[in-house]
Amino acid sequence: MVLHASGKVRDVYRVDSERLLFVATDRISAFDFVLASGIPEKGRVLTQLSLFWFDFLKSLVPNHLVTANVDKYPEALKKYAPELRGRSMLVVKANMYPVECVVRGYLSGSAWKEYQQSGTVCGIELPKGMRESDKLPEPIFTPSTKAASGHDENISFRDMAKHVGTADSETLRKLSLSIYQKAADYALTKGIIIADTKFEFGHTANGIVLADEVLTPDSSRFWPADSYAPGKAQLSYDKQYVRDYLEEIHWAKKPPAPALPEPVQLVTSAKYVEAYRRLTGHELPRG
Repeated sequence: MVLHASGKVRDVYRVDSERLLFVATDRISAFDFVLASGIPEKGRVLTQLSLFWFDFLKSLVPNHLVTANVDKYPEALKKYAPELRGRSMLVVKANMYPVECVVRGYLSGSAWKEYQQSGTVCGIELPKGMRESDKLPEPIFTPSTKAASGHDENISFRDMAKHVGTADSETLRKLSLSIYQKAADYALTKGIIIADTKFEFGHTANGIVLADEVLTPDSSRFWPADSYAPGKAQLSYDKQYVRDYLEEIHWAKKPPAPALPEPVQLVTSAKYVEAYRRLTGHELPRG
């Protein structure tokens, strides 16, 4: 097994010419830096929640999953079963599109900052007088560049088409909006607002597939619906709690990235686990 890539959160190993092993660690990134301490259970939440969504969304789009059952992994991987169980998946190798497909249903984060300056988000004009966390008239597609390290940058759809091609860009936009709407409608029945999220897609012999992680607290903003109140930042089940802590300590957002105090780690972990429990209706499987 050869290390194929190591990202902010995942380590990816080459199993053979056709398959990769994705392993979700407990690392956490904020403001595009990997912090010096992780979040307990985080890797298992990301994996198990992605598996839930892959199954939920399979009628809309195929995905790259082969299996997440370590007992069905190739023989050479089975000796690592204790480390891999619950936080890994065997996937088909795909040619990944070099963009992140972001869908926003609410005005928050970098979109809110841009709107305050220009009244637009990624070149899309929005109604005047909107407040922070307001629901948008309809979900919007706002792609970004994909950076292994450093800053992702929001780009216009026209810029995306230059990187990906017009036809594939149109397909990815349509898919992303359909996936978001189906997931957001479902999540609302579980008391969670999906304010925004990002998807990654690849291309295999079978066409376009949904890949990597899907609708997790790392890739989405999850807000409890019962406390939603536009006009301010919202309570959340995602890593906003970590971002808020880093803002409070006035970290300069430059290396070295700080470690998190144990209470911050534990509260964040509880938020991730609660998001899994509420969305799936199940307790997080033990490793």
